[in-house]
Amino acid sequence: MTPPACYPCEKEAQFDALPPRERVSSDQYWRVAHAFGTALPGWLVLLPRRHVTAVHDLTDAEAAALGTWQVHLSRALRDVTGCDKTYVVQFAEAEGFAHVHFHIVPRTAELPREQRGPGVFELLRAPESARVTANQADRMALALRARLGGRPDGV
Repeated sequence: MTPPACYPCEKEAQFDALPPRERVSSDQYWRVAHAFGTALPGWLVLLPRRHVTAVHDLTDAEAAALGTWQVHLSRALRDVTGCDKTYVVQFAEAEGFAHVHFHIVPRTAELPREQRGPGVFELLRAPESARVTANQADRMALALRARLGGRPDGV
């Protein structure tokens, strides 16, 4: 049963109509979206396609695909953004976002020291004028999709 206030599940219910930023790529278990409200282009979110609130509740098949997704997305981000490395983070604690999700965050050499490591989450609290626009996120999503093989349905 999906709780009524689960943002990822609400988006999943609209899967076929999602814009590129909400459907960078996917398979039967996972969907990749560009984060919203961030000042960092390429900040991705990897979400299970079914409602699950704890990593230990992933199926073996979901867990097996998880590592492949994280590595493939990190490689795509390196190629598209030029980042030195990616951060992979999972908390799933915010209201409406208890659904398990992994942040796949490109860390470039230009990122200020205070925004490295956990400080990168300050980029999710940037003023509206500094945030990645929907159009920018869609362009980044399409570039990443092309790097991942050109299909929104799988790595």
